Amino acid sequence: MKRYDSYKDSEVEWIGKIPNHWDLCKIKFLLKKRNEKNNPIITDNILSLSIKKGVTLQSEKPTGGNKPKDDLSKYNIVQENDIVINSMNVIVGSVGLSKYFGLVSPVYYILYSNNENLEIRYYDFLFSGKQFQKSLIGEGNGIMILESSNGKLNTIRMRIPYEKLGNKEFPVPPLSEQQQIVSFLDTKTSLIDSLIEKTQRKIELLKEKRTSLINEVVTKGLNPNVEMKYSGVEWIGEIPSHWMRNKLNRISERIGDGLHSTPKYVDSSEYYFINGNNLVNGEIKIFDSTKCVSEEEFKKHFIQLNSKTLLLSINGTIGNLSFYNDEKVILGKSSCYINLKENINHHFVYYVLKSESISKYFTFELTGTTIFNLSLNSIRNTPIVIPPENEQQQIVEYLDEQTGLIDKTISIEEKRKELLKEYRQSLISEVVTGKRKVV
Repeated sequence: MKRYDSYKDSEVEWIGKIPNHWDLCKIKFLLKKRNEKNNPIITDNILSLSIKKGVTLQSEKPTGGNKPKDDLSKYNIVQENDIVINSMNVIVGSVGLSKYFGLVSPVYYILYSNNENLEIRYYDFLFSGKQFQKSLIGEGNGIMILESSNGKLNTIRMRIPYEKLGNKEFPVPPLSEQQQIVSFLDTKTSLIDSLIEKTQRKIELLKEKRTSLINEVVTKGLNPNVEMKYSGVEWIGEIPSHWMRNKLNRISERIGDGLHSTPKYVDSSEYYFINGNNLVNGEIKIFDSTKCVSEEEFKKHFIQLNSKTLLLSINGTIGNLSFYNDEKVILGKSSCYINLKENINHHFVYYVLKSESISKYFTFELTGTTIFNLSLNSIRNTPIVIPPENEQQQIVEYLDEQTGLIDKTISIEEKRKELLKEYRQSLISEVVTGKRKVV
């Protein structure tokens, strides 16, 4: 790795040492803040800003890009090559360079340059760096902790006042080096992004293969030569002639959901109040954000579950599944419990409920527009085909082995993707702060 001949201390922690001939400058002196209101209204071209895609046209969003109900005259004008920053989410990477003329909400900061000695894309790379974003922690007003679908806690909605953002310092190389850095990073990040995209596609194909395998085996069995019959359900198709078609409630002792009110929480205990987001890949996951209840509250709302119980998320996120292993939990209304009969292999039913056929049925039965809901009646009437007990066990053993191999490959590819993302960030950080010479 090439380095510059000599360095000096920037005295800025996240920047560290910079090449001797580079300068430092506060953002507010490098870039101007655009404060142009859409008043009088000259455009209704709403722009969107996301962490993954940067600045895009709202009209191209999958939701159809409905125009906001707000007064468009209060929106801010964005010009091409402006840096757009979400003051509430910049700390987690909500920043991007606009390729469009349009509008954004007043919550966004819009920065631009009319300095011919400044390459705006170099500063876009600086804003997008994780080290800079981390340096903003502690600068914000207000904080909100939200839990993502995988249970991790994300710190977002920390509004960074422009006065504090503008006083942050950036390294300033000569213009020719800014341009060379941008050219280098364009090439390298494009290659890395291509690898990330290919890896992600491979992960998606593996997941599709896993879903297809489960669906094939739980509806057709393991014997390709077995006599078949029509199941009576279009999206299940043919099934082995000796299998029985049934409904989920007929192979269950009881199906119900959790508490429709809020229990009394305590700061700490061994008893937890869980919802659908706690049901992760066959296990009940207790996160830092999961609420605790007292033993008295637990006994008050306890539902009789057993070793044949499956838990299913039925509100918001649909279809998360978990086995029950004597955890001390109270179920919320987004968790459904299915107490299966003794002669039914609950691992087999777990795979059935993870199949594409059942997913199609659940999707058809959903109610709600913004928050989806699956009714208990729909769950009880879920069509299901059941082989003899010995076949249930054979199918479970086969799928355990085969999905285990696929999951292992997915895990390897997920790690590869994360390493590529880390390398991308590391490369940007090294180059824009002068730790690596590209000229």
